[in-house]
Amino acid sequence: MRLHPLVVALALLVPPFGAASAQQAPPHAVEVLPSVTLPPELDRVLRDYERAWRAADAVTLSMLFAEDGFVLQGGRAPVRGRAAIQRAYSSGAGGALQLRALAHGTNGALGYIIGMYGYGDTGTDIGKYTLTLRRDADGKWLIFSDMDNMGAPARRAGTPAPPAP
Repeated sequence: MRLHPLVVALALLVPPFGAASAQQAPPHAVEVLPSVTLPPELDRVLRDYERAWRAADAVTLSMLFAEDGFVLQGGRAPVRGRAAIQRAYSSGAGGALQLRALAHGTNGALGYIIGMYGYGDTGTDIGKYTLTLRRDADGKWLIFSDMDNMGAPARRAGTPAPPAP
């Protein structure tokens, strides 16, 4: 089986899982992770996404993606390509989306952002996402894949987890 070069590159970017991950807290004890500051060129991706989402602008949203990019939402079929992404977002975008980053990295023309999202000014996370990024020929970061899903019950960012029973 031959692995796609993007998969190999991402494997090199993401820290390996080991003994530390096996000792994670039980699923009911949710830790709210702090936000990190992104370099300006990566932060631009998140802020452009928020603006286009809030405006329900499916055309602008789709242009943030690589031509062969993916949207991978929980409970829905994968969407591939700008035209399909535009169609998918034409009926689903809108609202006061707030994106925050937990981690990021780049290596050459590949990068990633891992984060949380919510809506409004409440500071409450309701889901999580990963963005796989690819730099285009002009040096602009585009989204190659956007994977998101709902998280644990909503809590305000920075609020400590309840004690384990």
